[in-house]
Amino acid sequence: MSTIERGEPSPSSHAPLRTSMPRAGTPSGRLGVGRRTPHFWRIREELPPRLRTILVVVSLTAPIALWFMVSNLTESLFTPTLTDIWSAGWELAASGQLQDDAWASTRRVLIGFSLSLLVAVPLGLGMGTFKSIEALFEPFIGLVRYMPATAFVPLLLIVFGLGEEPKIALIFIGTVFFNTLMIANIVWQVPTELIRVAFTLGGGPATVFRKVIFPYSVPGMIDAARVNLAASWNMVIVAELLAANEGSGLRIIRMQRGLNTDTIWAVLIVIGIIGLATDLGLRFARNRISPWSQE
Repeated sequence: MSTIERGEPSPSSHAPLRTSMPRAGTPSGRLGVGRRTPHFWRIREELPPRLRTILVVVSLTAPIALWFMVSNLTESLFTPTLTDIWSAGWELAASGQLQDDAWASTRRVLIGFSLSLLVAVPLGLGMGTFKSIEALFEPFIGLVRYMPATAFVPLLLIVFGLGEEPKIALIFIGTVFFNTLMIANIVWQVPTELIRVAFTLGGGPATVFRKVIFPYSVPGMIDAARVNLAASWNMVIVAELLAANEGSGLRIIRMQRGLNTDTIWAVLIVIGIIGLATDLGLRFARNRISPWSQE
């Protein structure tokens, strides 16, 4: 009787079986036996430090290189050379106008956006926690948020005049409703299982809100603020274009009249740098307040 007929394993049966189906626990980066997905395309996996550094350098240098080529190959008012932009920005900074305008706009954004958060945070938390508050406020907010904030500018100028109030009010109107709905949506995403467990362990509504709902929502609320802070800059520039004695928007409209696009780009770059700095500050605060949410 042969080896196979006796039921004894043949020598070749000791070789590992090859299969196209991945085994349990196989890394998500595998594309079959012996092949792995490149680091660039792996889903939610940390990049190697060298690859991350290369991508960051490309992200910063590629737009600059493209701008350099376009500005030197074409003579367009829209794309002044980098040297012209630097010279215009330096001249504006030397006169002190760049700093004064940037601070005026930043101050308005900070005040208007802070007032927006003072309303949006408690209201959004309430709407996301209690269905009664959601039913009371969501229909009204859902209607008003589709009204363009810039359309309120004539009304604000009629009511408040040409001072700081209409600019701050425009920032408030342009961000408060979106902040509120985004915060409410973040609170809605708190897992129901966590809330039920907290009640099972003897917590009351106030304790569950303080120990579960609010801490879980803090990282998302900070991220919502990061997103909507950009909208507040849009609002303040619009307000300053229409009525202001100082500010980045006023500087842009003055330079537009003289076709000084190099100065306009210098002001826009400064606004971008300020926005990036505030975004990094909010991200740092989120990571310190909620270490478990770090990216």
